[in-house]
Amino acid sequence: FDCIVQAGKLLPTGDTAASCLTEVLPRPITPATVRKFRNTTNPAPGVERIFYGRADDPDIAAHLTHGIESRSSLSAASLINPLPKTDFQQKIQDKKEAIYLSNRQAPLGRSHDYSSMLPQGLDIINTTFGTKVIQDISAGELINPPKTFEEVDKESREGHDLYIVSHSDYYVGEAINRKYDSPNFSKSFVYGIETPHFEDGRSASKSLNWLYDLQLKRAAKIVSKRSDDFKEKFQPQLGKVLDPIAETLNVPPGHTFGMLLRPDEYGVGDLLHCRVPCEFLHGKDRERAVLTAVRQSLKKANYENFDMLLEAFRHYDKNGDGMIDKENLRKSCFQLHLNLDDELLDSLFDYCDLDKDGLINYVEFANFLNWKDKMAVKEFEEKIITKGKKIDAPVLPEESKTNDEPLLKQEDLVLKEPGSSEKTPKTLTRSADHIFANYRTTSSQYNAVLGGLPTICYPVCGVPTIRSDIPAPRIRRISDRTNYGDEANAYALLFPSVFSQKGVYESDFFKTRPKAEIARILHNIGMNISDERFEEIWKQACMKYQNEEVCVESIRNVLDEIHVSHTKNSC
Repeated sequence: FDCIVQAGKLLPTGDTAASCLTEVLPRPITPATVRKFRNTTNPAPGVERIFYGRADDPDIAAHLTHGIESRSSLSAASLINPLPKTDFQQKIQDKKEAIYLSNRQAPLGRSHDYSSMLPQGLDIINTTFGTKVIQDISAGELINPPKTFEEVDKESREGHDLYIVSHSDYYVGEAINRKYDSPNFSKSFVYGIETPHFEDGRSASKSLNWLYDLQLKRAAKIVSKRSDDFKEKFQPQLGKVLDPIAETLNVPPGHTFGMLLRPDEYGVGDLLHCRVPCEFLHGKDRERAVLTAVRQSLKKANYENFDMLLEAFRHYDKNGDGMIDKENLRKSCFQLHLNLDDELLDSLFDYCDLDKDGLINYVEFANFLNWKDKMAVKEFEEKIITKGKKIDAPVLPEESKTNDEPLLKQEDLVLKEPGSSEKTPKTLTRSADHIFANYRTTSSQYNAVLGGLPTICYPVCGVPTIRSDIPAPRIRRISDRTNYGDEANAYALLFPSVFSQKGVYESDFFKTRPKAEIARILHNIGMNISDERFEEIWKQACMKYQNEEVCVESIRNVLDEIHVSHTKNSC
């Protein structure tokens, strides 16, 4: 027979996983020796922690009582509101307290009586002590005596010469007497160059508005490309749907998530202007934009084709009666290559017809279909439109002569600008444009008292939006959206810098560079200046900023100052 022999060592079979995980009941009792150590480190809930060194000691402290047992005394109610005393009890208490001197001099409930300490036979009613006070001048006269100007000036000049010697105390504008005895010297001599003074306040304007601050306000702020790319992807953009995972989520372009909320029929402007429901402008943005575009086209055509407002008005006034009806407006728009449908023509005519009489007069035509600020009313044109007389004007064609009916009154003409001689038709306002201001907001009631504390006295809480109180980190994380004051403002967003699009940032402008590198940069950007001129500009920049090497921004500031000075000299 063949014998099968297995190599290795045979290990006894132990407990299975099921037997190890199965709880054995009843549980074994913890020995007393182990229990005293467990009570020290991990006592059971509700059991006192006992050190294992005294676990076998007898429990004597549980039966000990420390201190003296307190007895009940008077209650608080009896002390605060005691029971009323009888007459006998009151007399007994007065007799007990009569031994005290304070009780004899000032008994409880009575005023102090000092007559017992006065000499015998003294009339305590008619006897007075001290010196009688005689009324003199009042405190007001003592502080500000009623003196004339001559008396006050005389008293102030007394001893003034001594004060000059001791304290060098001179009056305002008083000349210092240096005691010069030269016959060629006079006190009225004036030395030095007179300080220029201007009444129009130009010096104060320069001190309040520095040239460097104005350049910073007008210049575009340089934005980091990495920060700009991050904002474009992860922050909301105007007119775009915020979708940070657009690259991974395959959905149609016009797909929207969430519940569609219907907008209100009216907006904030409708509530402020108190418009009636038929005149609500909310939801009519596209219609208003088209109407504005049509009006803009008519204004441009009138400005380019006609030299005067009157000539443009005569072109629209086909009937020559001084009014423009809807049919005249349609024909004029067709001649100017503007084909309007009936609905848009009605909207345009209704917008221009402010008084709702079905006709457009000269004032309405000048306000809504022309740039009246650019086309001022000339002198002979004013005579025609205000007096209605047939005055021959060589500029106007024959058919543009008016009838005897004036197009507008003299009071309808206003000055184009204050102090100017040019006139223009007055500006018309709609009745709905006046804001209803007969209301009060809740914020206007805060601190609405005379002499109330200003808001600067209140503690300011919260975190500021621009964290200029902490330094910006040297390495900024992508998830860090905190504005440390180094981000672009609204001016930089509306007018972005052309340098950031070319990869040139703010640090490049403020980096100090040697003279040869600055000259090479100016040559590469197309500024062809001579070596003598560049040497002069370089010296001005080094003297202004007190440095041997300057940055590109310093050269730009020097060039701007030279340009401004040349402009002023030419003016």
